[in-house]
Amino acid sequence: MAIINLLPLNYRRPALVERPATGASQVSTQQSEEGSVNQGDTSLKSIRSGSSGGIPPPLSFDRIIEGGTCPPCTVRDFMNYLIYVERSAENLQFFLWYRDFEKRFNEAQTADLTLAPEWTLAMEEEAVARIKKEQAEKARVKPPKSVSPAVAEIFKGTDFEKPIQKPSVATTIATTPISPLAASNGGDPFGTPPRTPSDRGHHYPNSTTATTYNTAANEAFALAGLKAPFTVQPFRVELDRIIVTYIMSGSPRQLNLSDREQKAVLQALCFTTHPSALRVVVRSVESTLRQQAHPNFIRWSICNGNPVRVTFARCLGVGTIALSTIAAIILTLSSAPRGFRALPAIGWVIGVATLVAAYKGMCVVLHGLHHRHVRPWELFAVDGEDHQQNEKEQDVRSEKSLETGSNSFENEPWVVKYEKRNLIRKIFDREVWIQEPALRQIQDTIFVQSLLFAFICAGGLTAIFVPLPGGNLF
Repeated sequence: MAIINLLPLNYRRPALVERPATGASQVSTQQSEEGSVNQGDTSLKSIRSGSSGGIPPPLSFDRIIEGGTCPPCTVRDFMNYLIYVERSAENLQFFLWYRDFEKRFNEAQTADLTLAPEWTLAMEEEAVARIKKEQAEKARVKPPKSVSPAVAEIFKGTDFEKPIQKPSVATTIATTPISPLAASNGGDPFGTPPRTPSDRGHHYPNSTTATTYNTAANEAFALAGLKAPFTVQPFRVELDRIIVTYIMSGSPRQLNLSDREQKAVLQALCFTTHPSALRVVVRSVESTLRQQAHPNFIRWSICNGNPVRVTFARCLGVGTIALSTIAAIILTLSSAPRGFRALPAIGWVIGVATLVAAYKGMCVVLHGLHHRHVRPWELFAVDGEDHQQNEKEQDVRSEKSLETGSNSFENEPWVVKYEKRNLIRKIFDREVWIQEPALRQIQDTIFVQSLLFAFICAGGLTAIFVPLPGGNLF
């Protein structure tokens, strides 16, 4: 007989962490930036050592990133969640790229590494202080008044008309499809820019594309009041595309950075291509992933049914409770013996347990089999194929196309197909077994909690109806 290993009965699943508004996150980042810069790597260590409530160690952020978990809690599942649910995959994409970049930089043995010195904490502190001073001086300058529409109409067609601002190179790159050759790495949501030409035999796909990204990166440096950096530094080509893809304003995967953070990292990248130049960005991205995206991902993974199935389970629970209550009232008003009034307790237990579990995103029927519904983006990748071909096509279809450089998925085929799927099929969608033991343990604990709460409620209702005098109406 198998023994169910449960978490403590007072276990609570991870709380939903709301994404902060851009303005609020920038203010909080700027308020805490001084301490973060002074602490340096200590702040990163505190982020890594911090643990979120409701997440057992086998499902920790580091365990997922290192590939120590099973479906549906793998790093690919995490990526799919950020792409299709939270729509903030750029943080994980940048974080995974940075880990690989830092490893490759440290393993490189080329002589040009001397051209990329470390960006020290003292340099970072000095840069942040300079940026603060510049922002304070700009705040004291009175902004020019905007021209009214009537005045603009008078000067229309003359030399005094305000010139139309041309779109930036970054905007052009974000809205222009990339050639298949340039997008050779674009089908993978984990991959960002191609590596530098000298790195392990990888060659940049197109010299014209490299020049375009270099031009856009130089534009970002110019807007920040910086000179163009040396192009002979190692990994400079790769970092140019990182700037255009993630850092500069209007980039297709722009990270949620404050103006101060953006200028600080551009100043660091203007000086060096050492991984330490990205310390400010990595600190912000890793903090968001650990403290907001990861807890929400675990909370979402606990749900074993799609929204339609969970809503159906809630309605079923409410209906079972209502029918059991009606039966208890009828038995009380009848001349049936008092003992029969305890029978509705069976329905109350089933109904309350189903309702409480559904409130936490679980269907008790699916949980009894330790199954979960297949995600919509996975559903149409496995029709009519053998198992190995299924897995291959699922990987291909789950990888995001970077033709526009963004993570949008509205034009993917599965979106329209799933919308046309009828309600009954959504309720009884395809199921797969949950392979991750730690996730099954969480679900077992929630189910036992639901049962205990249901027995308490059923016992209380039974204690109310049984002692009542019979109505003897029929």
